[in-house]
Amino acid sequence: MSAVLFTEHPTADGHLIGEIRLNAERSLNALTLEMIDLIQPQLERWQADARVVAILLDSSGDKAFCAGGDIVNLYRAMTGEGDADFPEQFFTREYRLDYAIHTSAKPIICWGSGIVMGGGMGLMNGCSHRVVTQTSHLAMPEVSIGLYPDVGGSWFLNRMPGGTGLFLGLTGNPINARDAIFLGLADRAIDAGQREGLLSRLQSERWDTDAGGTVSQVLRELESESRACFDSQPAPIREHFDLIRTLTDHDSVEAIVAALLALETDDKWVCRAQKAVRNGSPLSLKMIAEQLQRCRHLSLREVFQQELMLSIQCCRHAEFAEGVRALLIDKDGTPQWLYDSLERVDPAFMDGLFANPFGQQHPLADL
Repeated sequence: MSAVLFTEHPTADGHLIGEIRLNAERSLNALTLEMIDLIQPQLERWQADARVVAILLDSSGDKAFCAGGDIVNLYRAMTGEGDADFPEQFFTREYRLDYAIHTSAKPIICWGSGIVMGGGMGLMNGCSHRVVTQTSHLAMPEVSIGLYPDVGGSWFLNRMPGGTGLFLGLTGNPINARDAIFLGLADRAIDAGQREGLLSRLQSERWDTDAGGTVSQVLRELESESRACFDSQPAPIREHFDLIRTLTDHDSVEAIVAALLALETDDKWVCRAQKAVRNGSPLSLKMIAEQLQRCRHLSLREVFQQELMLSIQCCRHAEFAEGVRALLIDKDGTPQWLYDSLERVDPAFMDGLFANPFGQQHPLADL
């Protein structure tokens, strides 16, 4: 069975809805290089096919839309057990796909139900119409593995209100449907049980006018019918918005983290954030803040180019591999970080992470 399924659903007026279904349910649809290499050419074919009016990006199973990327093969490459060229190949093609989704001329609907993390956030955030459900669990917890929120995270985290993007990048705190709408990470909150209803309604529409508007109208109606599903859902990020804004209103990441850790509280959401910055990689904390600052005024194209440089540099050093080992491979939960505090992170080492490893032959120069 293919790791990605492609289906063309006919509409009542003779057009087609293209469906891309991630089909690796056992691995929570984590994005592999094989999956990327299947999706990219099919997306290009549908972009060129006048019969295809919209694309639906979803997944098999109920647990996850996409829970991340191909960490296992990245780890093997970083530890000398796999292909040393794999990280550059993987990240280059993943970011190229993400950029193609961001810049699609046709509406792409992402059904972001269940877990959406890492690579799944990259796929979802490029789509023109992003749907979350009552089971959606979005997060970018890279601080716990010695990395940073990539796949366009340097773009969309910078566009969240009141310092929330920086805060969520530093802490990896999860995001539910109501908060995803508040943050601008999703466009519609729809009952998970409407998945098949969405497709049937899209098929019944007439597509001789604006396709994006047609999709928006269908989703608007489904959202209106789904409101009761979200009435009782909490919105912790929205509820903590003023606190987040105060915490991030400092001139250094050291001051932000110190202010967060200084809070004496039994608020579980805040305690979770404190645990993340206390146990996460100090190098990642510095890197996340620096990356967001560097990308603040870059174009989308430049953001993906910058991310590729940083991701490749991360794969060349021990921090990322150690984080993956401790959290996902050996699962002992005791990573031996390169630096034991923010204050001890070597500025020269940080500068090296942001150096261009490609010279004048940047793999994404043609975006």
